[in-house]
Amino acid sequence: MPKSGRRGRSRWLRRLSDTVLAAAVFAGVALLVARLEETTTVERHGRPSVGDGDSLTLGGGRIRLVGIDAPELDQTCRRDGADYACGRAARDALRRLVGQHAIVCRGHESDRFGRLLAVCHAGDIDLNHAMVEAGWAVSYGRYGQAERRARAEARGLWAGKFERPRDWRAVHGRASDIEIGLATRLRAWVAALFGAG
Repeated sequence: MPKSGRRGRSRWLRRLSDTVLAAAVFAGVALLVARLEETTTVERHGRPSVGDGDSLTLGGGRIRLVGIDAPELDQTCRRDGADYACGRAARDALRRLVGQHAIVCRGHESDRFGRLLAVCHAGDIDLNHAMVEAGWAVSYGRYGQAERRARAEARGLWAGKFERPRDWRAVHGRASDIEIGLATRLRAWVAALFGAG
C-alpha cells in the first residue's frame, strides 16, 4: 500500500479517536453534574409566601426560583406610553400561579444570600418555566424557548419596554441576586446547548 494512503487513514483514525475521547469526556462531566445534583438535592414543600416574581418563603426557608430573573418589587416598566409597577405585576403573577396550592421546590445549592436555588412546582405547573412563558420573568440560562415565545407574543414585560432586572439592579445600586454556582451554570450551558427549555 502506498505511504500516502496509510497516512490519510492514520490521520482519519486520530481524528475519530479525538472525537470519541471528547464525547466521552463531555458525557463524563454531564454524568458527574447529574450525580452531584442527585446526592445533594434539597426538597421543600408546603404553602409558600410569595416575596416577588422570583422568590418565596417555604417551610421557614427562603427560595429563589433558579434560571429566571423577574423585576424587582419596586421596579417600573413602560407600556402603552405609561409607567406601571411591573415588579408588583410579576409578584402578582407568581401569586396567581401558586394560588392556594401546596408547592414542591427542589434545589441543590444556595445563592450568596442563603436562599435555596430551586425549581418549584404547583401540581403539574413548573413555576419557573410558567413565569418566563407568561412574560413576567426573563430566562437566565434555562428557559430560552419560553422567553422567545413570550417575546414573540408580547406577553407580560414584553408587551412594553423594560430594563432587564439585573441592569435595573446595577443602575439602582442593588446587589445582583442571580449569582449561581458552577454546577448550575454548567447545567444551564448543557441545556442551552441541546435547546432545552
